Amino acid sequence: MNESWLPRGGKNLFQEIKAMCRDREAAGHRVWRLTIGQPPGPALATARKACSAAVLSDLESMHEYQDNGSPGIPGFAQDFVQIHLSRNLEEFERSGRIKFLPIPGIKPMLGLVVLSTGPFTGKEITVATMTDPGYPTPADQCRYLRVANIALPTNTENEFRFNLSDIDSSVKLVMTNYPHNPSGQVATELFWQPLCQFCSDNGIRLFNDGAYAILSHLDDACMLSRVAVDFPDLSWAEAFSASKVIANGTGWRVGAMVGSPDFIDDVATIKGNTDSGFFAPAAIGTLRCMQEDMASIVKNREMYGRRIRLLTDLLMDRGMKPAVYPGAGFFTLWLAPKRAFGQKMEDAEQFNKLMIQETGVAGVHFGRYIRYAVTSPIEEPAWVEAIVSAFDRAHVAC
Repeated sequence: MNESWLPRGGKNLFQEIKAMCRDREAAGHRVWRLTIGQPPGPALATARKACSAAVLSDLESMHEYQDNGSPGIPGFAQDFVQIHLSRNLEEFERSGRIKFLPIPGIKPMLGLVVLSTGPFTGKEITVATMTDPGYPTPADQCRYLRVANIALPTNTENEFRFNLSDIDSSVKLVMTNYPHNPSGQVATELFWQPLCQFCSDNGIRLFNDGAYAILSHLDDACMLSRVAVDFPDLSWAEAFSASKVIANGTGWRVGAMVGSPDFIDDVATIKGNTDSGFFAPAAIGTLRCMQEDMASIVKNREMYGRRIRLLTDLLMDRGMKPAVYPGAGFFTLWLAPKRAFGQKMEDAEQFNKLMIQETGVAGVHFGRYIRYAVTSPIEEPAWVEAIVSAFDRAHVAC
């Protein structure tokens, strides 16, 4: 029997946690999933109706390759990006200072962003990412592409906003993720300004994954695009996704990038040789929903905000300590307890596994932190009772 050609290890964290949850359910016990990083149910009705009408269209442009454009929905990338921003980018596009690119979601673009630095040409490239703790895909892509990667220090002490001094002199690409998964921290204009200047001065490309931009709960939350356009020598790009915008759009695989022409052109060159574009009807459904039904998007965002406050109150009353208060999204991040269930906890993984086994409450562990999501209806009495009972039983000490 043939064996894997890949090195040992590298098992997906989320799949591992799902397996533990399934094992508990197979034994006849309920699992209370605070792990889920996608909104429940379908996409918003407005998006589905517009998408279904587009699917039934006889227009060839609706069913053909979209490639690096969007013939089925002209101007999609510009319109989609602009809805996320408070600053109008039209003048910067007219003057040739920025370009847009439709994309099939952010995740498949992360490897292309790394490739856009040209490591295949023999260049020695180091990429700095926000992956400890964080969404692991940028670091995984660097590993698969054999590109050096360093994880920028993001922690409770710096409130998950790294410092310029944390960027090593060998770094040629900084990949940020604001609003941040898993902490929910947002970037501000005061954060972006010196970072843009630093990257511009040192010839470093700057990329931001803005998947949770539209779910920001704070007025001072700021996206890279708002600030980067004021730095003409900066090589930068920012990506936005429909996945969490239209309720559950995680399977729609629609998004857009904006950035300096050099960066966008490099990504587009690689994308054009490796990708055929997104599904045009899904893009139409996404955009129509954002243009005509923003009230429903705001309603969902406010619901996540209420649930974050509820879960924070419940857990803090039972001894848990937040790593930082989230400013966006539907995640909360906590310090792993030092003691629980009457025993010493080595890390968040040990605590999470015990919680799943003993109480059915499941989170996602990241080293010294544990993430609990609020996509489930935790305001319902059964959920409140389960969460309270679990943490009372765990009797945590941080």
